Amino acid sequence: MSVAPGIWQPHDQAERREEVRIPAAGLELTGTSAAALTWTVHEESPGVVEVRVVPDRAAEVRLGWRVPCVDATAFWAADGGEHRGLPPFWRRPRTAALEKNAPVGCLIGAGDVALCTFAAGEVVRPVRTRTGVVEETGEFGFWVEHEAGPGTGLLLRIDLSRRHFATTLAGVADWWGTLHGLGRDVPLAARMPAYSTWYAMQQHVDAAGVERQAGPAAELGCEALIVDDGWHSDDRGRGYGHVGEWRPSPTSFPDISAHVAKVRGEGLAYLLWYALPFVGRHTELWDRVRPYTLVYKEHMNAAILDPRYPYVRDLLAGHLTRAVTEWGMDGLKIDFIDQFAVEDPPRPGPEADCATVNEGVRRLLAQLPEECLVELRQPYVSPGLWPYATMIRASDCPLSPAHNRQRTVDLRLIAGPMAVHADMLMWHPDESPERVATQLINVLFAVPQISVDLTTQTPAQAQVLRFWLAFFRQHVDVLQRGDFAPARPDLAYPQVSARSGDTVIVGRYAPMPVEAPATGTLWVANGDASTDVLLRTSRPGTARATVLDCRGRTESDDFVDLTPGSVEITVPEGGLLRLETTA
Repeated sequence: MSVAPGIWQPHDQAERREEVRIPAAGLELTGTSAAALTWTVHEESPGVVEVRVVPDRAAEVRLGWRVPCVDATAFWAADGGEHRGLPPFWRRPRTAALEKNAPVGCLIGAGDVALCTFAAGEVVRPVRTRTGVVEETGEFGFWVEHEAGPGTGLLLRIDLSRRHFATTLAGVADWWGTLHGLGRDVPLAARMPAYSTWYAMQQHVDAAGVERQAGPAAELGCEALIVDDGWHSDDRGRGYGHVGEWRPSPTSFPDISAHVAKVRGEGLAYLLWYALPFVGRHTELWDRVRPYTLVYKEHMNAAILDPRYPYVRDLLAGHLTRAVTEWGMDGLKIDFIDQFAVEDPPRPGPEADCATVNEGVRRLLAQLPEECLVELRQPYVSPGLWPYATMIRASDCPLSPAHNRQRTVDLRLIAGPMAVHADMLMWHPDESPERVATQLINVLFAVPQISVDLTTQTPAQAQVLRFWLAFFRQHVDVLQRGDFAPARPDLAYPQVSARSGDTVIVGRYAPMPVEAPATGTLWVANGDASTDVLLRTSRPGTARATVLDCRGRTESDDFVDLTPGSVEITVPEGGLLRLETTA
């Protein structure tokens, strides 16, 4: 296999290229570095190889390769957003580091087959990747690079096994966990529905208002309550000029410990929001921390602190620890870790004890209390954060079910041990119960966070919440821990399924046929306006079909004849089908 000109150019004339052929994978890799390279190739399983390239001195190392772009439908990346087409190779490289993104990608072909899945072993320091269609050859090009030393070098995993793309990405997550011993036990509470104040109250939170929501939230099936921005200040300007001191507003939360005890008395875990990197210009801290900042954000009216300094880490970790040890919080919602990813950070002063911001962030998070719930958020999805968190939430997408579905599915694919949470669900007071149910179904394979005023919901809306939150709770093992198989990433996952034992749960978001298992229980949650659900069957028999509407009321309960081919069953929008098939 030859290397097309202009694809992997050395950085300068002092650099050299080396090529290594991997017959088992049918692949040729090109290594580029100013240093001499030592190669080690290990075949993990058929079609899956690990490649380690070690330079003889500290230097940038780049590995590049190409595969035929045949039957390709989409390229998946951890920060791919809503665009899943095939990018051109000449686009700007992506950067992944501890505080933003993850070094992984997958070229997907027809039938949801992974044509090539790759991941880097480095999960803290910056890793740059470039991927895309090579116009000159019709191939799909890849390169991965980062600074490497004689100790560890650059470690790469390439999967050409042509399995389902979700299976290959789950293999990446397992690989990261094995490499780094990452992750910690995730309490069941992290996987249960939660209530969030953000969309329901914005910054207008106070103890009485939060307590009014706690009882209804617990009664409907939530097990955690998350208080977002607004608790620490009387400012309601949606900026960050007043953050950083992290003391409860004496007006809104005059006795934070007593308030937390009341909420916990309802049976809810309590999590508190922190914009971790920020110190606002209008705080008493401002003058003290100015020498320890990475950058000032004019539009936020706040600075990003530099975690390379022990003073900064102790300050920030002390604030968060106090919430747990003194106020009785069960957990922390840590926001804006991606803001630490500053281009060209200033040279640290003599008080700094680590050279990189990435390492400073890691040390900061390592100081947080271990026995508490911690929520992170897209786009800080690096597996290097797994030891410090229990859950990760989709980035903000208010009232956008399709985006919430895509983002939670993306997270599920590489979240490893962490529980995946949806962005908060909100709706207009006049929303129909069917559309409320559709929002819940769109995040069926994640943890729903509800963010509406529960005291003003109509009886029908409350019935929808009670029914679907009960379904989330009852089937948590299948939905969140079962074999996960989203379909058609090029179409934003119009169908998603999870299987455990003889139970299969399918989320239907477009009029696509649903495969019915030969035996066992099939649940189909209809998140689409079309009501004619087409089941594909492979064997004759009889099955019991129970259809529930969006509130959990039985619409029909009949036996249906299954013949090889297809069977059509009417399931209302926001409703649920249960199909029981016996051998």
